Amino acid sequence: MDEKRKNIINIVWIVGRGLLTAGVIALGFYLLWRYDYIEQFTAIDNFIGLLPVLLVVTGCAAVAIVLWLKHTKKFIAPLVSVAVVAVLSFSLFPNALIGNWWIDYGQQQTTESEPELDIYTPFAADNALATVDFPQTSKLNGDLPQLDGAVALYPVYAAIAQAFYTQGAFEREGGCAQTTYANNGERVIMTNTLRAYDGLIAGERDVIFVAGASANQLKKARDAGVDLVFTPIGKEAFVFIVANDNPIDSLTYRQIKNVYSGKTAMWRTLGWKEGGRIVDFRRPDGSGSQTALQNIMRGTPLTVPQPLPSRDLAGSNSLMTQMTVEYNGVRPALGYSYKYFATKMYPNPETKLLAINGVAPTAENISNGTYPFTVNFYAVTNGAPTGNVKNLIDLILSESGQRLIEKTGYAPRH
Repeated sequence: MDEKRKNIINIVWIVGRGLLTAGVIALGFYLLWRYDYIEQFTAIDNFIGLLPVLLVVTGCAAVAIVLWLKHTKKFIAPLVSVAVVAVLSFSLFPNALIGNWWIDYGQQQTTESEPELDIYTPFAADNALATVDFPQTSKLNGDLPQLDGAVALYPVYAAIAQAFYTQGAFEREGGCAQTTYANNGERVIMTNTLRAYDGLIAGERDVIFVAGASANQLKKARDAGVDLVFTPIGKEAFVFIVANDNPIDSLTYRQIKNVYSGKTAMWRTLGWKEGGRIVDFRRPDGSGSQTALQNIMRGTPLTVPQPLPSRDLAGSNSLMTQMTVEYNGVRPALGYSYKYFATKMYPNPETKLLAINGVAPTAENISNGTYPFTVNFYAVTNGAPTGNVKNLIDLILSESGQRLIEKTGYAPRH
């Protein structure tokens, strides 16, 4: 091979390696930019949060070494070792994004708190349901739709049943049941978001009242050939909760995303030097509040729950109770729920709701939408509503129905 041809090959090889190196570095920058590690680097305060950055940097450096180290017998062993490091670094990156390193990471997930539900039984004497004046002649008197939904919305749809069903038909067709499991004999069932969706998809419910569907629930409906129809009927605030002696009163949307994406794990990063580690209690996947948290992350991966610093912190395994657990002389818990549930159904008087971007979750701010995490809640049906299901939804959307939702403690949809 003549000298000129050799020089051309060497130039092509150098340019090719340069382009490949630049491409890998560009990929690394893209990954770190895409998941906010460049912009939010100063908010990273823990090793698990830093690990994705380290893996990307290590992977890019390893690829560069493989490309530029001499490819001779002398360097075969180092080349193979560095190539393995590069492959491992990039293959572990998705796992690092969600902090999924623990065998027992689920201990921070909590069961549903158990408020007093008997006070919301439709037509029961001295119940706590909101009421509206509504013509008796306009009530549904037979073939009553079967209702189910989230625990936090039980006061709403129980009040709807009491307002728009006749008592005789309600009692004749099965009445009410508060149970964790399906019971197809009653007209008003209180299970939870997970079971309500399962029942609706299976055709065992007519209308469910929920704040939204998770990606898994939407997929389950698609797989079953079910067209879920969401009719917004009111507004609610998704709120973040801390102990009332926590000096933090407001967090930004960015700080919330940093906490739940694993970048920020210490209260000092948020302004509380003595707070220690943030103990962020979680709800199970598929629950209404967990779906809301996933939605506000807007594509930023949500980390799996990290192990508690002490198993004693699990306590009653009820989120609203756990908000005031003590550890190392402080109450470091952070949690989330819907405002009505946290303040009306299962309140903990030693907690407070955080403002977001300086906006508190007041009734006015929820109604006008200035509170950042204002969400709709829905009457969901299996396909377009017809018959008495449609009649019921029309009643809910009427002036009387919207006034009933407002009197219950939620904001009407408009």
